[in-house]
Amino acid sequence: MRDLIWLIPLLPLIGFLINGIGRQVLSKGLVGFIGSATVFVSFLLSCTLFASIYEARTSGESGIILHHIFDWIKIGNLDISLSFLVDPLSAIMLLVVTGIGFLIHIYSIGYMQQDAGFAKYFAYLNLFIFFMLLLVMGSNYLVMFIGWEGVGLCSYLLIGFWYKNSDYGAAAKKAFVMNRIGDLGFLLAVFFIFNAFGSLEFATVFQSAKNYPIGDMTLLTITLLLFVAATGKSAQIPLFTWLPDAMAGPTPVSALIHAATMVTAGIYMIARSNILFVLSPLTLQIIAVIGVCTALFAAAVALTQNDIKKVLAYSTVSQLGYMFLGLGVGAFTGAFFHVLTHAFFKALLFLGAGSVIHGMSNEQDMRKMGGLKKALPITYITMLIGTIAISGIPPFSGFFSKDEILAHAFAANPIFWILGFAGALMTAFYMFRLIYLTFFGTFRGTEEQKHHLHESPKSMTFPLIMLAVLSIFGGVLNLPEVLGGNAWLANFLSPVFADGARLQHQHAIAHSTEYMLMGVSIVGVLVMVFVAYNKYVKQGVVPQHDQVARTGLAKLSYHKFYVDEIYDQLIVKPINWLSVFFAQVVDASGIDGLVNAIGRSSFMTGKGVRLLQSGNVGFYLLLMVVGAIAIFIYGLLSF
Repeated sequence: MRDLIWLIPLLPLIGFLINGIGRQVLSKGLVGFIGSATVFVSFLLSCTLFASIYEARTSGESGIILHHIFDWIKIGNLDISLSFLVDPLSAIMLLVVTGIGFLIHIYSIGYMQQDAGFAKYFAYLNLFIFFMLLLVMGSNYLVMFIGWEGVGLCSYLLIGFWYKNSDYGAAAKKAFVMNRIGDLGFLLAVFFIFNAFGSLEFATVFQSAKNYPIGDMTLLTITLLLFVAATGKSAQIPLFTWLPDAMAGPTPVSALIHAATMVTAGIYMIARSNILFVLSPLTLQIIAVIGVCTALFAAAVALTQNDIKKVLAYSTVSQLGYMFLGLGVGAFTGAFFHVLTHAFFKALLFLGAGSVIHGMSNEQDMRKMGGLKKALPITYITMLIGTIAISGIPPFSGFFSKDEILAHAFAANPIFWILGFAGALMTAFYMFRLIYLTFFGTFRGTEEQKHHLHESPKSMTFPLIMLAVLSIFGGVLNLPEVLGGNAWLANFLSPVFADGARLQHQHAIAHSTEYMLMGVSIVGVLVMVFVAYNKYVKQGVVPQHDQVARTGLAKLSYHKFYVDEIYDQLIVKPINWLSVFFAQVVDASGIDGLVNAIGRSSFMTGKGVRLLQSGNVGFYLLLMVVGAIAIFIYGLLSF
């Protein structure tokens, strides 16, 4: 199996080439089969590879496989190869990317069936999977960077898939530009890493880093630059505003970006580089602060949004904030655990939202829904499961991963726990608000929409059911000892985080404290579920129309705290003004003016000199005499 590792990323690339080149001739059925089958075979290969890693870990080995493909760059001391690293961390990520990616491909067959760009869409999906696998499997920072840039390119292509709508095209450009800001941080970090360690290979860099003292300025610079990259790719303050606008793409794309692929890249990169960050405690503190602030901010915005996809988008930003909080307090396993559970329930929620939109004839405004649970029973049940999971209600998966992060946050600093708990309360409220407005009460849409209400086809409901099962039972992957578990995921990943763990100060927390924190969390969440039920079901409150004036915090939340407007005033407009200034003043009047002036002076000089060429012999003789006299006088003056 080790000799076939290269097939895992290659198969989706082959699917991209076949569907891309043959998009005008292949039938939709064949396109869907090729796109899905290539990812499914990659998933099967990933399962086989995971089994061998699991067997190695069970027998007490580290379970690390390094597969060399070829030497890529070899100049002087620069020796970079295209090679793949598969260890417990990347083995699990392979299952997530290919497994959930396959379900999204299957779902897309039904969702995109009537779209004219069906083949192009599947080609882009396959390319997205290829680059994400490259990012996950790379054994050095340069291969990771190629995958990093590749998923950014594919997100631009997929977010702007319906580019004829100018707003969708603008959303794609926004995502592309904001990610480039973060990517610059990654590129600079790569240069600093090579300068400091003489290599970009993870094994060499991490081994050499252990010789550096804690708080070293070189490592601080590197980790801060890597964190800048992560804030762009994983949508943290201040580079988060592209992610809600990414809803412009087809709904399965939202599931792919928000659950299994692009947004998890930043968390994966920091988890992979954990030893560097442990040696830079200041960076970890910054990560924790940014993470908890993002979690709270995005949750506050989600409270008042009425577009079903926008609610889920800000929910993603908030949940990513929890993951960064986990990383910042040193809970690398907990953060990665939340990556897994979030992949399950967030893919489920987005695909469920797509099923609602499909049944509602492309309507996304929850104010125009209501009473859909009878017409869309499978969608309702599965989305309810996803909502319970993300809200952190036991025994569903989100409870275990989120509470693990909050427990570590409490041990590190109780203020982090208080803020994280506040975010969890808001999460429960806005998610059950979504459920109640969409599936409860009376139908508020048009008669035509009511007439066409229908459950989605099996190609769409099958992935929902599978993801619902994972959302229910995913928590068993890392059951804590306090609940009778053996923390399987933590033990499985221990070789990846071992060096960092030895350098970390472990915050002990008593079982009684853990029980108390869990109890407070559960009671708080259930209270918010009841509050949402009382408001949107019993009282039948429907959010106000856009034209109605809002006041106070509700107004700030509804308008997303005017962050886009602030960015527009402070960054976009000054840059546009500066561009106009350089174009019209510096370029047109300055550079072009100088070049044109030289040209005009040459033209006018030639125009004047040509008058001397009159053809009059006597005039030519006169000039010869004048020239001779001038030379004679010059000679006399020289002596």
